[in-house]
Amino acid sequence: MDLLLVFAWFATTDRAMLTNAMERDNAMTRRDFLRTTTMAAAAMAMPTGLFAQGKDQLKVGLIGCGGRGTGAANDSASADPGVVIWAVGDVFPDRAEGCRKSLQDSLKDRCQVTAERTFTGFDAYKKVLASGVDVVILAAPPGFRPAHFEAAVEAGKHIFTEKPVATDGPGLRKFLAAARKSEEKKLHVVAGTQRRHDPAYRETIARLRDGAIGDVTACYAYWNQGALWMNPRQPNWTDMEWQLRNWLYFTWLSGDIIVEQHIHNIDVCNWAVGAHPTKAISLAGRQVRTDAAYGHVFDHFATEYEYENGVRMISMCRQIDGTASRVSEHIVGTKGTTNANGSIRGTNAWRYEGARPNPYQEEHVHLIQAIRGGKAINEAVQVCETTATAIMGRMAGYTGQEVTWDMVMNSETSLAPASMQMGPIAVPKVAVPGTDRVS
Repeated sequence: MDLLLVFAWFATTDRAMLTNAMERDNAMTRRDFLRTTTMAAAAMAMPTGLFAQGKDQLKVGLIGCGGRGTGAANDSASADPGVVIWAVGDVFPDRAEGCRKSLQDSLKDRCQVTAERTFTGFDAYKKVLASGVDVVILAAPPGFRPAHFEAAVEAGKHIFTEKPVATDGPGLRKFLAAARKSEEKKLHVVAGTQRRHDPAYRETIARLRDGAIGDVTACYAYWNQGALWMNPRQPNWTDMEWQLRNWLYFTWLSGDIIVEQHIHNIDVCNWAVGAHPTKAISLAGRQVRTDAAYGHVFDHFATEYEYENGVRMISMCRQIDGTASRVSEHIVGTKGTTNANGSIRGTNAWRYEGARPNPYQEEHVHLIQAIRGGKAINEAVQVCETTATAIMGRMAGYTGQEVTWDMVMNSETSLAPASMQMGPIAVPKVAVPGTDRVS
């Protein structure tokens, strides 16, 4: 496990959109709006070995040296003057070395990664964890997240984990078991669902909790955009290397677009409702991005989720050039509506006017504040539930069937190849709704 590849799309689409016109502000908002499972973790007694605010050095290790991982390491260092980047690891030597040089250029002496602490190979994550780090950033492709997270928890490290955190049922169960253990060990865990660290989102959801739009009756989630990057296969690449360098297009690595990207919008709806859906149906397919260079994933999903209380979420995601773009959420209540992003219409109309620091940096600020003795934070169970919600939509899309929460969480289908080595791996056939029963 160790694949640390690019989240280039993340840096150029979602990140640019959310960081535009934001300014730095380390102050916490008036409420902490984490879900019930996370609130329980936040009430834990503080762990031993606390670090003084901004003084004691915090050594951060990076597992996954693509664009997203490198960006997260920079954000972590920017969040606190005591943070140094101590070690990096990636399955590919060019990725690991390129990341080290990039961090040295951007962080100067705050990057203390030596050649000896630049690890490569499928076991690089183990070496990063054993290098003396206090905090680890997990930014390898999502298919490796359960094993990396489990190892980090066993090693007693505080964790920033990118989303999603699994791509199949066995991975979800592995991650969830480690999440429970991280709570028992009083570790601090923050997930890359950065909207939960954006003051405008946080204040909006707080007002929703206070009844500003009445009872929530419906949710809408969208991530519709054009195509993303693709790395043409090179003659010297094995099947494994080709798939790893194009991890977006293989379900065992990314979970497909509804899991890897659309999870952000789905997470906001779960946050607004305060629960996860219990079932889903979906219309989905591979209409335009059909070349074998794009693996076997779909290019669009339109999914209806239903929560236990009867509320429905309409979810759309698409990656097709020349189509209408929309990346947003919309929550409907009995007394008004909200975009969840700083605006409420209706009886209690309101617009957010406060400071709006970069949420990609704020998620690291909040993690480090907790480590240094602030309010405890553990988002592991929360992000696992949102990942399961997204996987439920993918399964419904691939099969054309109604899929329930229990079907997802009890699934025995493992999508990963049997052997992790640079060799041949067959590409699964493209799913056919109405025919396939395994996803």
